[in-house]
Amino acid sequence: MTIKELQGITKQFEYYRMIAEKAISCLSEEELNLKISTESNSVAMLMRHLTGNLLSRFTDFFTEDGEKSWRNRDEEFADGTYEKIALITEWNKAWEVLFQTLKGIDTTNIEQSVKIRNQEHTIAEAIYRQLSHYPYHIGQIVFIGKLIRNQDWQSLTIAKNKSQEYNRDKFDNPNSETHFSQGYLDKNT
Repeated sequence: MTIKELQGITKQFEYYRMIAEKAISCLSEEELNLKISTESNSVAMLMRHLTGNLLSRFTDFFTEDGEKSWRNRDEEFADGTYEKIALITEWNKAWEVLFQTLKGIDTTNIEQSVKIRNQEHTIAEAIYRQLSHYPYHIGQIVFIGKLIRNQDWQSLTIAKNKSQEYNRDKFDNPNSETHFSQGYLDKNT
């Protein structure tokens, strides 16, 4: 992994966070806590899980195992009613830990190894592992949100039946070397 690749990966994390937050903002506190079935997770539970994972994996990233002794993964999925403001506050703290860690990766430490559950990972492997994990759950958040809101759902990326219009806009502009997420992130900052 190069520093330039890390910058693109950081944009990917920002993009997926933005998608999740757009979905979360569409839901009331009651809807965040709604379970579609007895075996499913609520959006609140998924937020708690992602928060716990972010904090565990990226707190003291270079010096401690990514599965912290203070983390209680099972509790992240506990049934309950969770306050939206508290969920978002913890969510924001956790994402900030990730982004601060990513900013701290440079040419002096990018080749270092880290551990997750006592298994060695290169920095790249550890980051790609999470870059695969988070969109998996963010997709669940979006899917649950769509199920709950149904006809009231607003598209978070390219609107349904708007692909040709979106592509036309992309191809009508000069070739761009920006990250694909740039247009989405610019609209949401």
